[in-house]
Amino acid sequence: MSRRRRDDASNTGLRRRSRDDELYTGRHRQRTEGWKGKLFIALKFIWALCTVIIAISLCHTAAYYGMPYVYKAAGLELSGLLLQIANAIAAFLLIVLIISIISFFARDKNMVVLRSIIDAIRQIAKGNFNVKLDDDPRKAGHFAPILESINHMAGELGQMEMMRQEFISNVSHELQSPLTSISGFARALQKEGLDERERLHYLQIIEQESVRLSKLSDNLLKLTSLESELQPFEPKRYRLDKQMIHLVLACEPQWQPKELDIDVAFEETYIVADEELMSQVWLNLLHNSIKFTPRGGSIRIELAQEPQQLNILFKDTGIGIANEHLEHVFERFYKSDVSRNKAVGGSGLGLAIVKRIVDLHQGTVRAISEPGEGATIIVALPNHSGSGASGNNGKTGGGGNG
Repeated sequence: MSRRRRDDASNTGLRRRSRDDELYTGRHRQRTEGWKGKLFIALKFIWALCTVIIAISLCHTAAYYGMPYVYKAAGLELSGLLLQIANAIAAFLLIVLIISIISFFARDKNMVVLRSIIDAIRQIAKGNFNVKLDDDPRKAGHFAPILESINHMAGELGQMEMMRQEFISNVSHELQSPLTSISGFARALQKEGLDERERLHYLQIIEQESVRLSKLSDNLLKLTSLESELQPFEPKRYRLDKQMIHLVLACEPQWQPKELDIDVAFEETYIVADEELMSQVWLNLLHNSIKFTPRGGSIRIELAQEPQQLNILFKDTGIGIANEHLEHVFERFYKSDVSRNKAVGGSGLGLAIVKRIVDLHQGTVRAISEPGEGATIIVALPNHSGSGASGNNGKTGGGGNG
């Protein structure tokens, strides 16, 4: 593919790193402002409580000292219990009056906040996620948690929308290349005077691009199924070493013509996992190693067993991966070397499928590599079967011998 595609991939990586930095900064700021906000709310509550106590005391004092003059002006003669009751009623009415006045002025402020919340929700419903409400507790009051939640929701939806747009852009780009080739060579076949060799060459290219489209479609459907709840997940206990050797032998038509040496260094190992899904993981990793390992190279698949987890390592002597690409190789459609990927094929979905399946098994996957020195993919899975049984190492030798 062209330099433009490589630039797009690089820009995508930069945008994702920028978003990661923004998310980290945002979360750090939320944590920092969170305890400050809680402290401010606590102080505000204490201040409000003191204000209420002082207001009640002042109203009581005003009623106690001021109401006798009112009674005297009205010609009422009260004493003893009746005077105390009348003063208490007067103080209560004075408090109600003050609260009503305060509520009247505070109502306008609350309505402003409510209107901003309603407007923000309407903007989000229309697809505008660039919504930022002022959630400062000093201004928002008891609406601050709601405003903070709306801001968080808008931010998350904005990230999802950006990922959706990137996904559509990547799918369109991947579809456009084989479709353009198929269309171009189909037109070439319509020309008169083509000899048999040229016609077969064009048909071969059309077939290859059609297979590429089919694989892309299959991988998209697989990834969509894995990311939904439709994918059946049926873990069971089975022999991992037998599964690995069987898959390596099944891939012999791919590695044998390149005279690769395949070494599977496994003890008798049991694992609790979905056997079909894990087969997809091992096949994708094995195909990747075969694609990027030059003729005469070697691939080693080994097991490092720990009490709590199983580490399955795929080591090859291929072209390797640059350090700046290591953290992105498991992202959808990401290609570390686009020019080479065009030659060897691939849609950039294989490792994304691997990561999703490993995530379903509560495991992790990572890559270690140096350019020109090969790559190592490490899949770590929970060890549900303890230390496992031990036996002889199972190895299969590659190279021209099969």
